[in-house]
Amino acid sequence: MDFSSIFVSEALGTGVLILLGAGVVANVLLSKSKGFDGGWLLITFGWGLGVFAGVYVAYKTGGHLNPAVTIGMLFSGASEYAPGIPVNFVNTVAYISAQLVGAFLGACVAYLAYKKHFDEEPDEGKKLGIFSTGPAIRSYSWNFVTEVIATFALVFVILAFGHTPSGLGPLAAALLVVGIGASLGGPTGYAINPARDLGPRIAYALLPTTRSANVLPKRLPADVNSGGGAHSVVDESPGAPVSSTHKNADWSYSWVPVLGPLVGGALAGLVAQLYL
Repeated sequence: MDFSSIFVSEALGTGVLILLGAGVVANVLLSKSKGFDGGWLLITFGWGLGVFAGVYVAYKTGGHLNPAVTIGMLFSGASEYAPGIPVNFVNTVAYISAQLVGAFLGACVAYLAYKKHFDEEPDEGKKLGIFSTGPAIRSYSWNFVTEVIATFALVFVILAFGHTPSGLGPLAAALLVVGIGASLGGPTGYAINPARDLGPRIAYALLPTTRSANVLPKRLPADVNSGGGAHSVVDESPGAPVSSTHKNADWSYSWVPVLGPLVGGALAGLVAQLYL
């Protein structure tokens, strides 16, 4: 496959992933949605099914949908990213750039689907949580460690799938994402995908999400979080974003869900090269 074919496949697949993933978070967080307050498990299953759909859409390129998966395969010593797609610099750029663009576009479409609900929602903390992840307890070093661990689990098991075919196909990856969200998603909202966080965070910064409201900023209970990539709307640490009508993309945290998954994916590839 050439650069453009790889780009289209991965961009479409990642776009579908983010559309469904951001969509389920919007459904749970936006107060006038019919799915309001549906809870963490609804979010984790929504993200898992988003992976399921996205991998099928990007079947031509192996459905990476995630720079950490691409980097993991690179570090595992694989010769091909998918049948007929050799591992090389140009193809690596095609995968990762497509994933970032697809994630951005998927987030924009999710915003359009919930446009009227965004207009009615006064809490910018919730809106940011639909687009990006954030910590329940802000500690950049430990948040980074959590993302490394969770992404290592994701990529290592995905690489193991290639050696232990089960016939489950994309369903296996979907169930794995649900499991990681249920088990390791609490501290940071399990970005486990740099494109999933960075692309939508850029979309949030550019989209007109802010509502003019004559209300005072308020803090929400500590258990009100988005997920599948959650952003805590309560954080007592100095300089942390506060739930309010003020728009803040939380760029000071944004490096964690980018670098953490990349490191976790690379480590998973190296271990897979030694073990699998």
